[in-house]
Parts: sequence; structure tokens; C-alpha cells
Amino acid sequence: MKSSLFIAVALTALILPSAAFAQHAGHEGHGQSTETASPAPVNADDPHTGHGSMDHSAMDEDVSPGPLSETSAPPEAGSGPPRAADKIWGTDVMAHARHKEHGKHGNFPVLWVQADRFEAQLRQGNDGFLWDLQGYYGNPTSKLWLKSEGEGEFGEGVEDAEIQALWSKAVDPFWDLQLGVRQDVAGPSTTHAVVGLQGLAPYMFEVDAALFLSHRGDVTARIEGELEQRITQRLIVQPRAELVLSAQDLPQLDIGSGIDKVELGVRLRYEIIREFAPYVGVEQTWHVGNGADFRRAKGKDPSTTNYVVGIRFWF
Repeated sequence: MKSSLFIAVALTALILPSAAFAQHAGHEGHGQSTETASPAPVNADDPHTGHGSMDHSAMDEDVSPGPLSETSAPPEAGSGPPRAADKIWGTDVMAHARHKEHGKHGNFPVLWVQADRFEAQLRQGNDGFLWDLQGYYGNPTSKLWLKSEGEGEFGEGVEDAEIQALWSKAVDPFWDLQLGVRQDVAGPSTTHAVVGLQGLAPYMFEVDAALFLSHRGDVTARIEGELEQRITQRLIVQPRAELVLSAQDLPQLDIGSGIDKVELGVRLRYEIIREFAPYVGVEQTWHVGNGADFRRAKGKDPSTTNYVVGIRFWF
């Protein structure tokens, strides 16, 4: 009796799990046969069988194949007329529409004026002052520039001053070629033809280089460079360098041939608003070569340290 009961229980334990598995497989296969094939061996180097032999084809059906798998443009693409819309709307209408859209995307005139340096210079002896103003009116590729720069001593008046009027043309996305005239309005009256290059060098260095030919045939050059580094959103440190060169001695202007002046400085400014920023700084100027001798002959110091306080603004 006990052996018969044991056999019945054992058969039930074998039959019930098999039946449950068969029923579950029928639901998973939506009525398909419950017979299964032996799994294929997994090759980890095979992209179709690696990663647990998972079949991702069903998962990727709704995913974009990406730009490398998309169908290339047909051969006839771009073979039509370049101004096909002109035949529908007319040449005049489309020319006006293109000009209007061009203007909306940056090709419109802009007026911009900036005082890059407008400062008092505190130094041993007589304190001085300096201004460096520039501005332009024009579009991104063609502008009229006006520049003015000068310096002097308090109580002594203006020592050097100049005004430049330049036509500027973009020759590269970050560089403008400038042609024009410079007039010295303090010291010996001199008119110069100007050829310059102004723009943004690698690592965000702002460069302004110019070659001057005076009406007397004198050739001089000036290269200025500066870099703005933000410490915070409003606090900015600005190193600056200037180099003045001459092809000949100009005793009447205290300029010597070769490298005449080297100027290095740094300014720290705080932007109260973006358009208005007071600053403090220090600047060292060296006159070298014959230029230093000309200055000594007139009782001037060829080397000067200036502590500067000023305002930088633009609109």
C-alpha cells in the first residue's frame, strides 16, 4: 500500500512540471510548437552570437540607422537651376527677398565706440594722462574705423596725439585689412598713409598692427597686443604689450631707428555693467637705442613706470 502511494506521488511530481512548462511555452510562442532546438554554441568574437547570444534585431527596428547608414543623395540632386524660384515668383521679387534675408542674418550696419584706455598715470615726477579711443560704423565685412590716441602731463598739456580714419575690409573670419590716413595733431604736424591688420590671433590675443609712411618719407610701425582673462564674470585681468619700430632716426619726434619703444603692462578691471568698467594697473615703458639718447638729451627719462587708474567703456 505504502509503495503504491509512493509511486503515485512520484509520477505526479514528474508530470505536473512538464505540463506547466508545455502550457507556458505555448503562450510564449503564440500557438507555435513547444519543441525547441538545441542552443548553438556561443562565440564571444562573433558579433551575432556574443553577449549572451541575444538577438537585438527586434530591438533595433525602430532606431535610426544613423548618418553612416542613410541612403546617399540621388545623382540628380543639385542639377537643377540655381535660381529655380525666379521662374515662379520673378527675378526682382526673389532678389528683394534674398537681400532682406541677408540683412536679417548679420549684414546690417552697426555703430560701435570704445574707450579701451582712458586713464591717469601716476609716476615719479609729473603725473600724466592717456586716452586710446576707437570705433567703427559698418557691416561685418566692411567698416569705417576712427581711432584716436594721445598722452601728456598734467599742467604741461598734450605731448603726443593722433587721429586715424581707416577703411576696413575682412580678409579672414578673424582679421581685417585696414587702409587710411593718420594725422598727428600734437608735436610736429605729420600726415601718414596707413596700412594695418587688426584681428584675433590664436589663444584669443587681440592684435592691432600698422605700418605708417609719413609725407616726409619716414617709415614707422606699431604693434599692439592684449589678452583678456576672466577671473570671475565681472573681474577681468588684461595684460598688454606694445612695440614701436622705425626705419630711420627721427630726432624731431624722439624716435630712433630699429626698436624704439617697448611697453608692457597689466590692468585689472571690474565691470559694474558690461559697458562700464573702472580699472587699476601698472605699466612699464622703455625707450631704447637712439630713441633713448634723444630723450636724455632733452632731459627726459627713457624708462618710466606708471601706476594707472582709469575707466573702460563702450556703447
